[in-house]
Amino acid sequence: MSKLQVNEINWSIVEEYLRQEIQGLSSSPLEVNQFSAGYSNLTYLISIGDWQGVLRRPPFGPIPPKAHDMKREFEILEKLNRAFPLAPKPYLYCADPNIMERHFYVMEKKEGCVFDETIPNEYENKENVGQRASKALVDTLVKLHAVNYKTAGLDTIGYPDGYLGRQVNGWIKRFHQAKTNDIPAVSSLENWLLDNIPPSLSPTIVHNDFKLNNMMFAAYDPGEVIGVFDWELSTIGDPLTDLGTTLAYWTEPDDKVTGLSSVTMNPGFFTRREILELYGEKSGRDITHIDYYLTFAFYKIAVILQQIYYRWKIGEAKDKRFGKLHIGIKNLLEQATKAQRKEILR
Repeated sequence: MSKLQVNEINWSIVEEYLRQEIQGLSSSPLEVNQFSAGYSNLTYLISIGDWQGVLRRPPFGPIPPKAHDMKREFEILEKLNRAFPLAPKPYLYCADPNIMERHFYVMEKKEGCVFDETIPNEYENKENVGQRASKALVDTLVKLHAVNYKTAGLDTIGYPDGYLGRQVNGWIKRFHQAKTNDIPAVSSLENWLLDNIPPSLSPTIVHNDFKLNNMMFAAYDPGEVIGVFDWELSTIGDPLTDLGTTLAYWTEPDDKVTGLSSVTMNPGFFTRREILELYGEKSGRDITHIDYYLTFAFYKIAVILQQIYYRWKIGEAKDKRFGKLHIGIKNLLEQATKAQRKEILR
């Protein structure tokens, strides 16, 4: 927990607001704990007696225009939760600067286990933990992509026509806007991405950051998913962009240091190839061009880290972790080049 980021918020005012908006809260005082800090939105566990919720807000400091749109995320969850209950149920949204200097929303707290760099202690005596979690991840992604986004009322959250081309062009533009130094082979990689955009599949809901540690599993069963989080980038588009992202984050023992280290590097978890083949089998989708999507996924993650590294270089971001991101960026771009040469999913 970051005491600084907890204390920068006037939680007394937030508590008063919560008591006005949520019925039946006890007289117990508000307790706040920040979840481990990532590179994006800030997330807090808030408790009043037996009641618990999760509060999400943008990071402190300068942020790009239109980024960290809490209202959009809240409204997506309102509709998505009804069609895909693994998405948390949102409770309230607040844009009043008198309550907090940045807008925020509060959603339900799900109870379970998260895989990050280690297997949760709850699964110490469980069998085939890696295999069960691997299969559950694929099943969940297939279920998400099977949701009828029009019936769910989510057809206005994205523009599927030309989605992949806009994504590729947009992320290349972002990289050059945040460029800090020359990296060999980037230009040829970008030209390849622009020149080889495959035809997109039928559009679906796209999470855009679908990975193992954005999921929660039942404490009694590593094969049962009970929550999928971080919907800030979700839209309507090509489902294979989600699969590419999942595969990029699904690290394997031979991967270079990229900052994406995951428990999936340990024995017992599916390989990237096994994840790919199971998704293709269960979804029925054509995965012929997956190497392109994986190349783009590695590139996109490198750009995300480059944007953060740029903010650190110019003094906007103070987190000391960010000063080492250039190592991960270089290795991610090397991974992208290997994916381009079809050397990752052998």
